[in-house]
Amino acid sequence: MINRMNKSPGLKRSLSLGHVILYGLSFMAPVTVFTTYGIAIDSTHGMIPTAYIISLCTMLFTAYSYEKMVKEFPTTGSAYTYVQKGMNPSMGFLVGWMILLDYLLSPMISALLFSIFIHAYLPMIPVPVCIISFVVIITVINILGIKLATNVSSLLIAFQILFIITFCIFSIKGLLDGRGSGDLWSITPFFDSQVQFSSILSIVPLLCFSFLGFDAVTTLAEETKDPKRTLPKAIYLITIIGGVLFVASTYFAQTIYPNFASFKEPESAAVDILMYTGGNFLNAFFLSVTVTAAIASAVASGGSGSRVLYAMGRENILPNKIFGYLSPKFRTPVFNILTIAFIALSSLFLDLNTAASLINYGALFAFTFVNLSVIVHFFVRKKKRKAKEIILYCIIPLIGSSITAIFWLKLDIQSMILGSVWGLTGFIYLLYLTSFFRKRPPELDFDQGNLDVQT
Repeated sequence: MINRMNKSPGLKRSLSLGHVILYGLSFMAPVTVFTTYGIAIDSTHGMIPTAYIISLCTMLFTAYSYEKMVKEFPTTGSAYTYVQKGMNPSMGFLVGWMILLDYLLSPMISALLFSIFIHAYLPMIPVPVCIISFVVIITVINILGIKLATNVSSLLIAFQILFIITFCIFSIKGLLDGRGSGDLWSITPFFDSQVQFSSILSIVPLLCFSFLGFDAVTTLAEETKDPKRTLPKAIYLITIIGGVLFVASTYFAQTIYPNFASFKEPESAAVDILMYTGGNFLNAFFLSVTVTAAIASAVASGGSGSRVLYAMGRENILPNKIFGYLSPKFRTPVFNILTIAFIALSSLFLDLNTAASLINYGALFAFTFVNLSVIVHFFVRKKKRKAKEIILYCIIPLIGSSITAIFWLKLDIQSMILGSVWGLTGFIYLLYLTSFFRKRPPELDFDQGNLDVQT
């Protein structure tokens, strides 16, 4: 075990519950519910709201495990630390290595989406210019400090919520005027006897990724005021608020435009619905909010990823002088943020499907082991085995780990191959760190006094 030897200033506690919630929602980017609508409506045969409700219930199991572990280990390492301390240091490293796929590649996906939208409407601007400009903006925001990053994210997520509310208002007005289904309240989006339950379940793994964001805020544990109380609340509220926004959006989308079979292309389904509901105004609003959502999500994911790298750097899992360094002026892991920016620039060469495949693999792998770490830490080691504790520390996390493991095994072949290559690379590096497991990986002596968190 090692104590932190880095003499750079510590992370600064400056975030409230509101900041953390808005940061997590920014990572989630609720407006993306419209980009997946066409695919989801086809798979569910018109029961997307029910599919989102199932996805919400599914992700609450993993959110529960994150809540338990962040109370126990309120540090910036998130899944990396939870599995490291809850199960095993080597397994913790591998989980941290895998979850980096989520945080490191999310800004790259946001850069790609940003460039696609901007170039489509302003073709005179080259795609490389769009990508480079985007990466520079999010990098500067993250370097200047977590408070600025959360304030920017808060503003942009408010813009997304405003769009969703505006869409719902337009839909309600249209339904009251007799458009769409003509009924303001309808059970059909939630239940249709002609739809097989298996059709709904088939889309649930994809929709579960819409809830990513509750996990990202745990990387802010050392920058949040009273993290043992604040972060558990934030984890649940982010998941539930996101679920409400998804269900409301898809309910009104389906009731105002019930003829989903008329969509020519799934990718353009949202445009058809928005044009029918609010004309050019709503469609233009959607374009602007989609662009800003990409910025908000990239700021959040880049900020979270830089802090996981920082946690690994200060423990000498990664080179401490680079990854364990904090800017004395901004108190942000500057080199980590620049590393993520460099990776985001790979969007100049890589495609969207490759990055998405890697993210799916890394997130589900980490979620599975965070759930298992609750069982090992509380049920096995701490021997919490009373009747109620068996439910809390064994059955609930076991359900969560089983669900995420099943989703992980159902990933497409590209995700499995690319993710396994990344995992094998991490395993080889772990062999080097541990001299083929003859010694333990370096890890932080988990004493709050050693974290150098400044207030």
